[in-house]
Amino acid sequence: MKTTGIITTVRKRGVHCIALLSAAVMLFLHSENVSAQNLAVKTNVLMWGALTPNVGIELVTGERTSVDFSAFGHRNPYGMTSKVIGFQPEFRFWLSGRPMVREFIGIGALLTSYNTTVKDKVYDGDAAGLGLTAGYVLPLGKRWNIEFSGGFGLVFYQQKKYYRWDNYDDYFVDRMPEANSRGYELLPIDLGITFTYIIK
Repeated sequence: MKTTGIITTVRKRGVHCIALLSAAVMLFLHSENVSAQNLAVKTNVLMWGALTPNVGIELVTGERTSVDFSAFGHRNPYGMTSKVIGFQPEFRFWLSGRPMVREFIGIGALLTSYNTTVKDKVYDGDAAGLGLTAGYVLPLGKRWNIEFSGGFGLVFYQQKKYYRWDNYDDYFVDRMPEANSRGYELLPIDLGITFTYIIK
């Protein structure tokens, strides 16, 4: 395996570990009512429209709180050259006093690793963001809901940015390839029309 392959594998495993740790911490901090929790599974149809499979779980952790954890990813949707994997943990506060019904506000995070080509430019890196979210949930039946949500946050990224006909590794002789582009942007960290099925 090439050195760059090892670096990519380690980087992506690091993102996975951060995401799982974030979810575990959120569940631990808000698990005082474990015996009375509701659990739901969900999927965002807007992401499916972008050929990005996704799945999420939401766990009620109190009379007005819940935690949500979603994962998504794609590989070359619509013929694009693009690989993305990401995770979105979120803590929600329900204004109606009943979780998974009506209005909520939240604090959400975005963790993603990507390698995407746009107009001959390659963007290969990682990003992490934190921001505010809000949404509204409509019951469709005893166990089905539809959720409308959105949110913005500050997203930090570090990436290798180069033209697709370049071999980025050729620029490095005695040291490993490094990110040549770093920064932050105010970006959407959540945008969804999500169907939810309440398991219990």
